[in-house]
Amino acid sequence: MSQSNNIPLGIGLMVATTFVFAVQDGLSRHLAGEYNVLMVVMIRYWFFAAFVIAIAKRNAGSIRQAAKTSQPVLQGLRGLLLAAEICVMVAAFTILGLVESHAVFTCYPLLVAALSGPVLGESVGWRRWSAIGVGFIGVLIILQPGMSVFDPAAAIPLLAAGMFAIYGLLTRYVAREDTTATSFFWTGVMGSIAMTCAGVWFWEPMSATDWIFMGCLCITGVSGHWLLIKCYEVAEASAVQPFAYLQLVFAAIIGISIFGETVRANVAIGAALIVAAGLFTFWRERLQSASN
Repeated sequence: MSQSNNIPLGIGLMVATTFVFAVQDGLSRHLAGEYNVLMVVMIRYWFFAAFVIAIAKRNAGSIRQAAKTSQPVLQGLRGLLLAAEICVMVAAFTILGLVESHAVFTCYPLLVAALSGPVLGESVGWRRWSAIGVGFIGVLIILQPGMSVFDPAAAIPLLAAGMFAIYGLLTRYVAREDTTATSFFWTGVMGSIAMTCAGVWFWEPMSATDWIFMGCLCITGVSGHWLLIKCYEVAEASAVQPFAYLQLVFAAIIGISIFGETVRANVAIGAALIVAAGLFTFWRERLQSASN
């Protein structure tokens, strides 16, 4: 796809994207609190798959061309991994709430940076390793391991972050041979197939009001991905990616105002360290890209 570098527009689109995804998470939290998580994610994936097929057909010219890959196993694994990660994260919303789940999940860019060396052979210098270390100190502050108030359920969003980081690394790897349209196609279709196989067994009757919420969930999912695609079309990723952390802010606002969640001091401090470390990591990556 053609790409310009309109940074102000890109930043605006990224802010809109994070807001839409935060609303999506709020809707997921409500619906998964009333119905089985697998069913909720399954219906969401049906709409997502339809969107992915439409985008892939437009960009690649045909569905067959979009699906063409020399790495079907890796592409399939990516799709399954993302679907599983979404299920884990939505479950975390119902157990821990939006605030604490997002505070921990925010560390996933640091996991990507840490694993990019051994998995992809990318160079990770001591400065970025230091930032990764600071970020994980932030995670420990949030989780409070070894203290009497420690809740093992707090590790659930950390698991989701690890899964999403591996998904991101696999996406980078397959991009060496496959187009974005192909990867996007496999993500939606494989996820939809997997969630249908798992979720159809947990179908529950849904109230008319919750069907409206489900419709909104599907719309926010599709519109969020569309905004993200447009964001990366108009501006380079390194310029807009730091603003993705605003999803934590928007999710916290929704969690506090709608679901009555609270922000504990350790969560606020830990999240601040994670975000600061992540921003530093993005800054170092941008410097290295500029010098190459």
